[in-house]
Amino acid sequence: MTRDSSPGLLALHAVRITGFADTPVIAHRYGLDLADTKEALLDAEARGWVGHTAFAGTGGWSLTERGRAENERQLAAELADVGGADEVRDVHREFLPLNALLLRACTDWQLRPTAGDRLAVNDHSDPAWDARILHELAIIDHALTPLSDRLGGVLTRFRGYDTRFATALARAQAGEGSWIDRTDVDSCHRVWFELHEDLIATLGLDRHAEP
Repeated sequence: MTRDSSPGLLALHAVRITGFADTPVIAHRYGLDLADTKEALLDAEARGWVGHTAFAGTGGWSLTERGRAENERQLAAELADVGGADEVRDVHREFLPLNALLLRACTDWQLRPTAGDRLAVNDHSDPAWDARILHELAIIDHALTPLSDRLGGVLTRFRGYDTRFATALARAQAGEGSWIDRTDVDSCHRVWFELHEDLIATLGLDRHAEP
C-alpha cells in the first residue's frame, strides 16, 4: 500500500527537486499549506539545512550540503520503512535508457547539425526533423506511465510526473515548442529533470556517476 510522506519531509524535498524556489512554489509542489511550509522552511534554515537568497528582484530557498545530507537521510529512512527500495531501484534501472533518449531529444530540439556546423541552432524550419523529436517524446511519454504508477504505488509523492509530462508534450504538439525544453515552465525537460533528481535523491545516488 502506498504511503503519504510527512509535510516536513515534503517541504525539504521540494527544495531539493526544484533547486531554487520561493515559498509559494515550494508549498505548491506537493500541495502543502503555505503557512506550514514557511514555518517548516524557517525551522530548516535554523538547523542549517536550507538558505534563502535574493538577487535581481527574486528570492528563493536552496539546500545546503547539510540539508542535502539530511534530505537523503530522511528519504532513505522513509523508503526503508515502506519496504520499497527494490521497486524504486528497478524503476530507476528502467528509467536510465529513457533518460538517454530524453536528453538526445532535447538536444536535437535545440540543435540541428549542418555540413558546415555541427552545433547549428535548430531554427525549426525542417518539419520532418521536429516531427521525429515529437514522436520520440511520445514514446517516452508512453513508457513513463507504468513507471510512474509503480513509483506512486510505493510513495504518493511520486505521483503526477506522468500527467505533468503528458501535459507539457500536448502543448508542444499543439505548436508551443518551448514546452519541450524551457526551464521556467513545467516543460518536458523540467518535469523529467525533477523525476531524475527525485530518484537519485531517494536512492542516495550520484547523478554524475550514472552510466
